[in-house]
Amino acid sequence: MRYVDIEKMGSCVANLMLARSVAVLDAVDSPKVGDVVVVKALSESTTYGNLELPSGRLAKINTGDVLLGALGKRRALKGFVGDVPTTIKVGDRLHLLNMGGVIGLCSGHHSSFSDAIEVEVRGIACDEERNILNIADGALKPQQSLSHSAPIVMIAGTCMNSGKTVAATEIIKQAANAGVRVAGAKISGIACLRDTLHMEDHGAIASASFLDCGLPSTVDYGDLAPIAKAILNHLNSFSPELIVVELGDGIVGGYAVDSVLRDSEIRSATASFVFCASDYVGVIGGMSVLDGLGIDVDVVAGSVTDAQMGEDFLVEKFGVRAGNARRNGRRLYALVTENIDLGQGRLSAPGEVVVAA
Repeated sequence: MRYVDIEKMGSCVANLMLARSVAVLDAVDSPKVGDVVVVKALSESTTYGNLELPSGRLAKINTGDVLLGALGKRRALKGFVGDVPTTIKVGDRLHLLNMGGVIGLCSGHHSSFSDAIEVEVRGIACDEERNILNIADGALKPQQSLSHSAPIVMIAGTCMNSGKTVAATEIIKQAANAGVRVAGAKISGIACLRDTLHMEDHGAIASASFLDCGLPSTVDYGDLAPIAKAILNHLNSFSPELIVVELGDGIVGGYAVDSVLRDSEIRSATASFVFCASDYVGVIGGMSVLDGLGIDVDVVAGSVTDAQMGEDFLVEKFGVRAGNARRNGRRLYALVTENIDLGQGRLSAPGEVVVAA
């Protein structure tokens, strides 16, 4: 065991609150998702060249920087694709898979991006007893039940960049402006603090994500519902009147979103379902997939509604309610919360109302 000094720390390891000097091992035979690694940047990137720090600030990655991140997987349709290596040792070449500091073997990327930043392994972080550090250490544990919950606004979409985060933060802002105690959650995706910080910036009294449960991403997780329930139970401890949940990535893909949508307890606590898409066909296809899961869409939002024509077309041709977060956030909020009795109590599974004292 030896020590390595860190120059820049990725936000995905923020909850461990590590010092700038980290003990490391030289090799691990079977690395796990979430294991903390020290790497040196071997290249830079013009399109994906920043690291999100634990503070949320973005710092440029320069060749030679010593970085701290965590092993993880990614399956981004409009980003990088990568996996955890089967073994890892000092000198191995890996890649930075996202700005939060998730590291793995990149196998491809969207054509609009330059190559992922290549990094060289400097060590695998450990404690004084040589136990490998993992971002799951001390994290929220999966929970099998949702004992009670404030009404949930669930936001899902066709894929990344379909407008989910914009809709989520605008709904949070409008709720906060209306005097509603609102919390925010990011249930699926790849780890960084940006989205949950945006939720707090827009008025959320508390926010949490799968990163708080020790996951660098939700790729190949399996049943994500116990993670979602851990996040929701945590947020409900702050006594919100409304919880806005964003499901990162798309309802179809490798991020286990469908396992959350299938869970009966979470569905019972969901008072409004918002679907984001970038075009009409995406709306048709997404609603077909959701119909197969027994889910009705209450409001369509996202970039398909960024032009008034899109919003009007959805209402007139498809008979669905549609609202845009950028042009008229107050109207979107009104549509989303139309049937939610805010301030009267909290929904208790399955459907019972618990009146606040």
